[in-house]
Amino acid sequence: MSIVKGRTGDWEMVIGLEVHAQVISNSKLFSGADTTFGAEPNSQVSLVDAAFPGMLPVINGKCVEQAVRTGLGLKAQINMVSVFDRKNYFYADLPAGYQISQFTQPIVGKGEILLDLADGSGCTVGITRLHLEQDAGKSMHDQSPTETYVDLNRAGVALMEIVSEPDMRSGEEAGAYLKKLRAILRYLGTCDGNMEEGSMRCDVNLSMRRVGDTKLGTRCEIKNVNSIRFVQQAIDYESVRQVEILEDGGVIKQETRLWDTTKGETRSMRSKEEAHDYRYFPDPDLLPLKLEAAFVEAIKKTLPELPDDKKARFIKDYGLTPYDASVLVAERASADFFEKVAKGRDGKLAANWVTGEFFGALNKQGKTIETSPVSADALGGLVDLIADQTLSNRLAKEVFEAMLESGKPAAQIVEEKGLRQVTDTGAIEKAIDAILAANADKVAEYRGGKDKLFAFFIGQVMKSTGGKANPAMLNELLKKKLNG
Repeated sequence: MSIVKGRTGDWEMVIGLEVHAQVISNSKLFSGADTTFGAEPNSQVSLVDAAFPGMLPVINGKCVEQAVRTGLGLKAQINMVSVFDRKNYFYADLPAGYQISQFTQPIVGKGEILLDLADGSGCTVGITRLHLEQDAGKSMHDQSPTETYVDLNRAGVALMEIVSEPDMRSGEEAGAYLKKLRAILRYLGTCDGNMEEGSMRCDVNLSMRRVGDTKLGTRCEIKNVNSIRFVQQAIDYESVRQVEILEDGGVIKQETRLWDTTKGETRSMRSKEEAHDYRYFPDPDLLPLKLEAAFVEAIKKTLPELPDDKKARFIKDYGLTPYDASVLVAERASADFFEKVAKGRDGKLAANWVTGEFFGALNKQGKTIETSPVSADALGGLVDLIADQTLSNRLAKEVFEAMLESGKPAAQIVEEKGLRQVTDTGAIEKAIDAILAANADKVAEYRGGKDKLFAFFIGQVMKSTGGKANPAMLNELLKKKLNG
C-alpha cells in the first residue's frame, strides 16, 4: 500500500482500472470490414460501421471465442447467456449515435489476477467483468486549423472491456496489474497489448480516503492513458491533487479527467456520466448471445500454460528464484527462448545468461528475441562450453560479444580465436611460478601481511595466460604457493 502524506495525516489510494483490449480478429465485431492497423483513413469501413440506414449487425463468432478464451485465462465465470445493449451518446466519430456494448449481462463475470510486486510480495486483484463492445472511430484535430477530420477505420472494431475491482492501493500495483493482464492476453493470443497503437487503453478510477477508513471516497476517472508509465504518473499526480483539495476543506467532484503527458498533470474533461445518462437498452437488432457448454469446454482445452503456472514450473523444474522466473515468464517469447536454452542444461546458469547478457544485448541493440542474431540453440551451445569448463565466465562474455557481431556458434569462435580456458594444473602452476619469481619483493610483502596483493598476483597470472586460466583453479593453486 502506498501512503500519501498529507498535512493533516495519512491517506490511502483506492484504484480500479478499466482496460479496453482490442480483440485479435481479422474482421470487426458486427461487420466483415478489415481490422489491420495503419491503413489509409476510411479505407476499412463497411456500411454497418458507417451506420447506413437498414444495415444490420451480425456477430463475429471469432470475437466471441476470444472473449471466452480471455475469461477462462482470468479464471473468471463464463456467462452462458449475455445481452448486447445500446449505449447512447452523440459524438462525431460514432456514426450511429450509440455504441453496441454490454451492460447488465456481460459475457464474462468475476475473475482474478495474481500480481507479482518488485519486493517479491504478491496480491490478488479481482476482475468484476469482461464485456464485448464496438470501438468508436477516431477524431483528428491536428489535420487542419479549422476542421476536425474523422477516420472510421477503427469504428466497429471489437474491444474487450476488462473492469477490475477497486483492489489496488498504489501506482506500482496498477503498473503490475497492467503488465500481468497484458502478459495473459498475449499468452492467450486474444490481444497484442500494444498500447502505442491503441490496441490496449486504460481508464484509471481513483479515490482517496483516510488510512483506516473503509468507506470509499468520490472517484475521478482518468481516460485513455496509453502507457503503463503514464498510468503510474497519472495516479501519483491525481492522488496528491485530491488530498490537497480534501485537506483544504474542498469536495472532490466526480468527473472524467485527461492525463496531459506534456505538463505531467490531469485536467478536467467533463462531469462523470452515470449509467442512466447513456440510456442503455437491449439492442433490438441482436438476440441474446447463448453459449453451449461444449463450445466453452473446447476452448478450455486449447488454453496454453499461463504465466503463473509457468512461473511455478520454472521454480520447481529449473531451481530458479521467483524473481528470475517472473522476468522470464513476463513474455511468452522470453519463456519459450529460455526453455530452449535450459533444456538438458543447468537451469540457473541458463537463466543467468538469458536475463543478464542476452536481454542486456537486446536492449542495447534495440532488438527483439525474434530479430536477435543469437538463437536459443546458439546460446545453449555457449552455456555448454561454460558448464564443461572450456570457457570461464569472463571468456564466455568475450565469445558472446563475437557471437552477436558474427552470428557464428560459440565453439567455432573459441577455435578461431584460441579462447579455450586453461584447466591444466601444470600449465597454471608454471605461470604462477614465473610471476612469483619475477615479483619476489611483492611475495615477501604478501607473506608479511599485505593480503591485498593477492589480487595483484591473480591479475598478473591472468595477463600472462591471456585471461584463459581457470579462475577457481588459479585461486586455489596461488593460495597454496603463497601460503605454503
